[in-house]
Amino acid sequence: MSPTPSPTLHSFAPIEAPDAKVLVLGSMPGAASLTAGRYYAHPQNRFWPIMGTAVGAGPELAYEQRLERLRAAGIALWDVLAECEREGSLDSAIRDETAVANDFPGFLARHRQVRTLLFNGAKAEHAFRRFVLKPLARPDLILRRLPSTSPANASQRNETKWTAWREALREAGVAVAD
Repeated sequence: MSPTPSPTLHSFAPIEAPDAKVLVLGSMPGAASLTAGRYYAHPQNRFWPIMGTAVGAGPELAYEQRLERLRAAGIALWDVLAECEREGSLDSAIRDETAVANDFPGFLARHRQVRTLLFNGAKAEHAFRRFVLKPLARPDLILRRLPSTSPANASQRNETKWTAWREALREAGVAVAD
């Protein structure tokens, strides 16, 4: 008897900023995010605290206000994968053979000014390089992997994560607070 297949998960629509300079990419929303219908909904995820310090889009704001702050700062938000099978929330549990990438050629055609892609962790970068990069053929893009903000990445100190994210956002042309 073969094992029961994992359910197929579907990611969210992108958070698009008309004048986005940078696109932040996760791999696939975790279980808490999928349940809430919101990016980075797990209460221990450091993404919103980092964005709060960086551009005033912190967890104390309502979700829609956070998204508006990201847009105003020129930050777009999405996931590399449109769908995949995965048990639980860990990126390591994503079954690569079931992964389908989002439409990056379409997104980047609509947002030609995006020059920097920031990957929220290693799996997002791996998935992008495996499923998107070669057919995309955009040598002008700057690709940068950052420390994952996931609670599963507890081995890195929050200060280390903040420093890496702040530096990457600044290099991408985002006005970031100290």
